[in-house]
Amino acid sequence: MELETTLRGHTVQNAVREVGINPNHWYPVSWAEDLKPGAVIPVKVWQQPIAVYRDVSGHLYAMEDACPHKGVEMHKGQVKGDRLTCPYHGWEFDPTGNCAHIPYFPEGQKLPCAQAKVYPVKERYGIIWVFPGDAALARERSLPEVPEYDDPNYFMIPIPGHFKAHFSICNENTMDVFHGYLHENLQGWFNPELLKLKESDDSIQAEYRVYYKGWITKVLGLSTDGGVTTRQVSIHYQYPHYHSSMEGVSSLYLMRLPVGPQETRSFSMLFLRLPFPQWLVNPIRKPLMPLIRERFFMPFLMQDVEMMESEQVNYNRNSKRRYVEINPAIIALQRVIYRQYTQFLQQSSPQSRLETYQAKNGNGSSLSAETEQGSVPTGISVDSSRV
Repeated sequence: MELETTLRGHTVQNAVREVGINPNHWYPVSWAEDLKPGAVIPVKVWQQPIAVYRDVSGHLYAMEDACPHKGVEMHKGQVKGDRLTCPYHGWEFDPTGNCAHIPYFPEGQKLPCAQAKVYPVKERYGIIWVFPGDAALARERSLPEVPEYDDPNYFMIPIPGHFKAHFSICNENTMDVFHGYLHENLQGWFNPELLKLKESDDSIQAEYRVYYKGWITKVLGLSTDGGVTTRQVSIHYQYPHYHSSMEGVSSLYLMRLPVGPQETRSFSMLFLRLPFPQWLVNPIRKPLMPLIRERFFMPFLMQDVEMMESEQVNYNRNSKRRYVEINPAIIALQRVIYRQYTQFLQQSSPQSRLETYQAKNGNGSSLSAETEQGSVPTGISVDSSRV
């Protein structure tokens, strides 16, 4: 549905700062190069501790990071063949989660029914992905499409992000092109205009016109003299990940990992069309990648990190404070985030709804019992911002 693009005041209710995730999606958990064959690493998807490991052949597996015997963290153990071994008593668990060997158990005696939870896991685009929800839905849910990944005409820069803030805060930062003021000293963008806005059950599409000037226009090939130029920026949020692009210049895929109520990570891939011939770029592609990331893009990210974490700090101090938002794209984004979580709760058994919410968010929630049953709170509801 297409929405109005007029900037006007909306009162935001803080329920969006307290919701959990819809786990029935693929979430990034690690850069693939950080997990070597025969190694295991701990990751966390919305407070679910998971041990991800590779066997010596490079195959990936993901298992709950708790041994069914004593609850010891499995990532502290070792990989033996395609099995993960508990460091405490040496119990071995196969890729299906079944206990396959106990070193001190009498030979020939039936092993106990000790079952570790396992998760679907994939590797694509240099990223390891885990599906933390209903495993039966994993095949129905696709990973984001990244057509530029194998395109030699693009220069790819992986950008990691780690934020001490709720994922809704981080997502709003990505959708909010109006914060160019923050990056003023880095000669970022200015005078943005929201041109178009669409909302669906699980997505937001926004089109902005943005003005640029200064050295960044030269680096990105937007202008030759650093003068003022304009470009259209397109942002597509397909729950729970982002794709944004600047016409003819760049394409950014931001893969979001909600770790917990106040911690979020991102695995981003920025694709640039540099204003240099391929024969010049290709020989220096590998050393050039971290240089461009650290010199040109990390300063922007670190300014954003400071603002997002500051926002979380004040929310923690007073979760009942009300805020005013004027960007209808942000209000629409909040609706999608809230809607996805409540839909997940509604699809769960009624008995587990409240328990799920309290376990993931604590008992200090301002979300009412009525809201828990699926109603949309004031400020997140469909209002006059719709056409």
